[in-house]
Amino acid sequence: MADGLVIVGGSYAAAQIAAAARQAGYAEPIRMFSAEDVLPYQRPPLSKAFLTGNGEDKTLPLRADSFYRDQNIDVELNAPVAAIDRAARRIVLESGKTVAYDKLALAVGARPRPLELPGAGLEGVFALRTLADARRIKESLAAASNVVVIGGGFIGLEVASAAAKLGKQVTVLEAQERLLGRACPPVIADWIAKLHAGHGVAIRCSARIASLEGPGRVRAVKLADGSEIPAEVVIVGIGVLPNVELAQAAGLACDNGIVVDRFARTSDPDIVAAGDCTRFPSPYAEAPVRLESVQNATDQSRSAVAAILGQEMPHENVPWFWSDQYDMKLQMTGLSQGHDVHAVRGSMDEGRFSVFYFKRGALIGTDSINRPADHMLSRRLVAARAKVSPSQAEDASFDLKSLMPV
Repeated sequence: MADGLVIVGGSYAAAQIAAAARQAGYAEPIRMFSAEDVLPYQRPPLSKAFLTGNGEDKTLPLRADSFYRDQNIDVELNAPVAAIDRAARRIVLESGKTVAYDKLALAVGARPRPLELPGAGLEGVFALRTLADARRIKESLAAASNVVVIGGGFIGLEVASAAAKLGKQVTVLEAQERLLGRACPPVIADWIAKLHAGHGVAIRCSARIASLEGPGRVRAVKLADGSEIPAEVVIVGIGVLPNVELAQAAGLACDNGIVVDRFARTSDPDIVAAGDCTRFPSPYAEAPVRLESVQNATDQSRSAVAAILGQEMPHENVPWFWSDQYDMKLQMTGLSQGHDVHAVRGSMDEGRFSVFYFKRGALIGTDSINRPADHMLSRRLVAARAKVSPSQAEDASFDLKSLMPV
């Protein structure tokens, strides 16, 4: 009997690989091993509606358990993997159990970057990555009055939005000079900062934290200048680290992620990888990138399945992302880093606008706030390498659809 496909991880990419493999006609055994105690679920809501909703969100699971049974996909929970034995073509679980494979898929995701400060281990200090994390944060928020968010990226700002909507006094501490330093250009980041300020959130950039104060449970965040900010709950959102340890120990190429080609293949022809844990070449970036998004996990998983079947399906889709904060939906297309010109379409004052980014005359991306039609069109424009000028982008009367190639 064939050993089939083994999937390491319980992430969005893991679920997508399993489902896409069956959809593509893969008939051999499929076994998935997840360190978590629940089936793969949606992660984006954890920093948003889950925190403000009543009760558990029943829409979180990506697939019902019946799907895995019906598709003959064997999912083992609470089953962390300790090692990959490439020579023997098997994985070794922490329990000591070994599982042979014909093809191996790594969908191991990423983990929160730890806060390395005195007091980081106090009760009431959380990072947010898993459903278990979100449950603990939600429970703690219910009894808190003062919340401090360390990190002004998307996770931090989404949690800040949720906490503010719950009526908490929220402070965001960002080490850099502005919010969203890696994710968005200043034109968007500054607008979002004003949005939070309008909802009563205190934002401190260039913040230097000395320690988290206890004892036992956190009571305050102490800054380098000696001042203290009261906090019964502290959320740490200072980025993530790709889970490369398994791959690295097995001798696979890693560089800020598991290195894969545009077909999701690792340096071992029998091992693919997909999702937040990977670094890969993109036609929309000048160097290999690691992207943390549902879209990337979905599209790259399809390429991984093609590789498992001995085919080649390049992962070359336009990257896109989103973030919900208060009544604002930000939708991002492409990768805007390195742009030299931007153009605004719509009204920033009314909170309905898009920013189009250009590099050497070419449209490379957009950020759309409460303008979903712009976002959908911009994905097509960027993918088609459409010839758009800044003046056309900012002219609301100009029909950008007319620029799509026939």
